[in-house]
Amino acid sequence: MSTTVADHVLQRLREWGVEQVFGYPGDGINGLLAAWGRAEDRPRFVQSRHEEMSAFQAVGYAKFSGRLGVCAATSGPGAIHLLNGLYDAKLDHVPVLAIVGQTHRTAMGGSYQQEVDLHSLFKDVASDFLETVTVPEQLPNVLDRAIRTAYARRAPTAVIIPGDVQELDYAPPTHEFKMVPSSLDRSAWTAIPSEESLHRAAEVLNSGDKVAILVGQGASGARAEVERTAELLGAGVAKALLGKDALSDELPYVTGSIGLLGTRPSYELMRDCDTLLTIGSSFPYSQFLPEFGKARGVQIDIDPHMVGMRYPYEVNLVGDARETLQRLVPLLDADRGREWFETVCDNVRHWRDVMERRAGLSADPINPEYVARALDPLLPENAIVTSDSGSTANWYARHLTMRGGMRSSLSGTLATMGCGVPYAIGAKFAHPDRPAIALVGDGAMQMNGLAELITAAKYRDRWQDPRLVVAVWNNHDLNQVTWEMRAMGGAPSFLPSQELPDVQYAAFARSLGLTGVRVEKPEDVEAGWRAGLAADGPAVIEFLTDPAVPPIPPHATWEQMEATAASILRGDADRGAMVRQGFKAKVQEFLPGRHHGQGQDD
Repeated sequence: MSTTVADHVLQRLREWGVEQVFGYPGDGINGLLAAWGRAEDRPRFVQSRHEEMSAFQAVGYAKFSGRLGVCAATSGPGAIHLLNGLYDAKLDHVPVLAIVGQTHRTAMGGSYQQEVDLHSLFKDVASDFLETVTVPEQLPNVLDRAIRTAYARRAPTAVIIPGDVQELDYAPPTHEFKMVPSSLDRSAWTAIPSEESLHRAAEVLNSGDKVAILVGQGASGARAEVERTAELLGAGVAKALLGKDALSDELPYVTGSIGLLGTRPSYELMRDCDTLLTIGSSFPYSQFLPEFGKARGVQIDIDPHMVGMRYPYEVNLVGDARETLQRLVPLLDADRGREWFETVCDNVRHWRDVMERRAGLSADPINPEYVARALDPLLPENAIVTSDSGSTANWYARHLTMRGGMRSSLSGTLATMGCGVPYAIGAKFAHPDRPAIALVGDGAMQMNGLAELITAAKYRDRWQDPRLVVAVWNNHDLNQVTWEMRAMGGAPSFLPSQELPDVQYAAFARSLGLTGVRVEKPEDVEAGWRAGLAADGPAVIEFLTDPAVPPIPPHATWEQMEATAASILRGDADRGAMVRQGFKAKVQEFLPGRHHGQGQDD
């Protein structure tokens, strides 16, 4: 039997080590689907309920495996549906390849059914590499370049294959004029800065008395080196949310997340420091960084296109975080006082006490902060945690302690809703022997999560550790935007846009044969978590939470944070009066500038 172009696509993916492709069928990729049948489902075709979910699953797989995520979709509507997930990959710098069908070449330009100008559609999201395969000899070079580029640029790429081309007999490129041969190998490489720039960076860092370090996901492979650097410099370490798992929160000088969803000690660290070292982060909100001119700065980033644009750094070191720090550490001077370091550690201890008290406040019916706080000590040491966008991300950022080999992520820069559950499914295929926990608001659950429970049920037997726990904060409110409306405009919730219909999430899970637990009282929260973590398969734990608990900004004073929480939670009457008086007046006094959204970048 002859080998078709579609057969060779799957063979090439296998040769690149691709083990699964997240996708949804359609006649624009019928040739590929037939080839999958002949290849006995290698690489495995993972069927989602929607192409956007396929893209999110590919992103989650890539984030937690460090390997290429691959998604596939049909022409027209299928390709369009991929876009949001691919933009999530683009903005969070994740290697993902999209393989997309197209109408037959004979119909192109004829306003044919499901014919969309895919090059125009994908030219931004896949700007690093986008190509259409029109003849078999073109295939290996296009596919190999798409994969290499996705890895090298940490970006989404796309390959478009018309339906009739998929079914052509495959012929490799020949040794002729205007043929482009290709090869598979992608040897390891790294980048390191020059010796001169390392010495300049060391001079800046050694001159500081109050050093702050900001780490993002780019520092995740340099944990030991970051710890050593912090100890030598007597520095506190703040984390952009995409770098939440880059360093253990058990270290006394780790101040936690930064930004609007961040912590008070991280805010103080940046406010009071005289030197800033940023490692592997392009955190965009400069108002949460030191005042311009107050602190000297050094940045380390592997991408030369991402350096020097968030803060007026004196030295921009272009290089791999681990390799760069290994060369920088011997140049650092450890002879400095401990007063700054001790202040940072004291602030961290105080913050943890405040968060524990906030989580312990009564609410109607359950304090959402307590739900996250109760999970924290129960998390398995090898857990993978995903958070959706919304107010849930506040509690994820502030109450979960990353320790040991835990991994975590969320949509950092796009801050898109609906990624939490498909991320967790992608994580399960990346690490089928580890438990995954998705933290999701009811808005995101209604948007995407409910349907993807069907996907979790479909593939539960493929995972050695069958646990995939989906926690739903059920408060009948699109809560993050509700609080933004109150904080920015002083307006009460606009119910036609903010109120959500009541859905029985746990009951829906049970209808699929999954574990479903509904928690209605604070005293049952811990038991609910334990039931989900002890389940022998995917589980949904539905917590009925109070939408009136405010995600107070980190730059509120300690006293304001505690007093505001207590006054809002005192009861419905007080709560309603506060909103009528204008929540804006209570919160905007904390805000140093205008903030919107919750994206934390990396």
